Amino acid sequence: MIITAEENYKGLDEWLEGKHKVLLVCDSSIQFLEGFNKKLDTIKKPMVYFSDFQPNPLYESVVKGVKVFQNEECDSIIAVGGGSAIDVAKCIKLYSNLPGDGADGAWLKAEIIPNDIPFLAMPTTAGTGSEATRYAVVYYKGAKQSVTSESFIPEAVLMDPNALKTLPLYQKKATMCDALCHAIESFWSVNSTDESKEYSKVAIQGVIENMEGYLNNTEEGRAGMLRAANTAGKAINITQTTAGHAMCYKITSLFGSAHGHSAMLCDRVLFSWMVDNTDKCIDPRGEEYLKKTLDEIGLALGCSDARSGADKLVEIFERLGFDVPNATEDQYEELTTSVNPVRLKNHPIKLDEKTIDKLYHEVLR
Repeated sequence: MIITAEENYKGLDEWLEGKHKVLLVCDSSIQFLEGFNKKLDTIKKPMVYFSDFQPNPLYESVVKGVKVFQNEECDSIIAVGGGSAIDVAKCIKLYSNLPGDGADGAWLKAEIIPNDIPFLAMPTTAGTGSEATRYAVVYYKGAKQSVTSESFIPEAVLMDPNALKTLPLYQKKATMCDALCHAIESFWSVNSTDESKEYSKVAIQGVIENMEGYLNNTEEGRAGMLRAANTAGKAINITQTTAGHAMCYKITSLFGSAHGHSAMLCDRVLFSWMVDNTDKCIDPRGEEYLKKTLDEIGLALGCSDARSGADKLVEIFERLGFDVPNATEDQYEELTTSVNPVRLKNHPIKLDEKTIDKLYHEVLR
């Protein structure tokens, strides 16, 4: 269910009916949400704030959140923030009725017991699509833990374009590119379906149509980008991401570029390479199907075919003014060995270590 900020958040009032105490999981962006904070001041129900987490959140922070939820006897959850805040809230919901105290990573290995705790998410970036997916990421003992469950997808999403109003320009560009890369990678994934491809097409078109207004901070542009990011999230919820995301994570950790910036670095090179290498197709639907799919991505980008679509992606990257990091040979080796082979299985063209190294040399300086 999508609700909006219209009529002084009337949809939020309706969602809150019957709830007694809300756990509000929020990151620092909440302090900039003037209209939403005014609305919170008028809500008579008790709310317990939880913000004891960081970007790339720790499993231990989720355990703390579960304790707060239980000790305060909350009966519902609202998440306000970017992907990290929403992921923390997802995991709090998921683990809140599991036995034990979660010590030593126990809940990461436990059998999930679905629950019907009401859960609403309000994204304050237009990029991750976390509010629409069955995935969350936390870190335990320095290692990334991917948590997957249909049961923690928020039942309601509050889309408030004013939540994006004060985002720094670089963050706007990066999160927008994350949404665009989600949609493109989902489109060409071996797991794509007619439904996911429709989501991808609508999301790509939404990013392209709203890009100018979004970057110029118009309300219409912000609202359109929120919708596009949410739709891209629905696409990857079906398909997962592919090689572009598998390759981008280490770029972020090595060079400090935002996730969407790193994803765009990779996909702008991958798309063109794929157009030239369809003969290496491993999608069971075959090379001709893949060629048609790449052409459809080009059309969604407003171009005539796959080749011009790949060129358009490079043009967007350059127009946004993103830096291209310089890498040493040691870093290229580290990057190549970092790629998650599971994500590569979703990619429609076979990628070996030699090819990945070659691609990284094109992605970076």
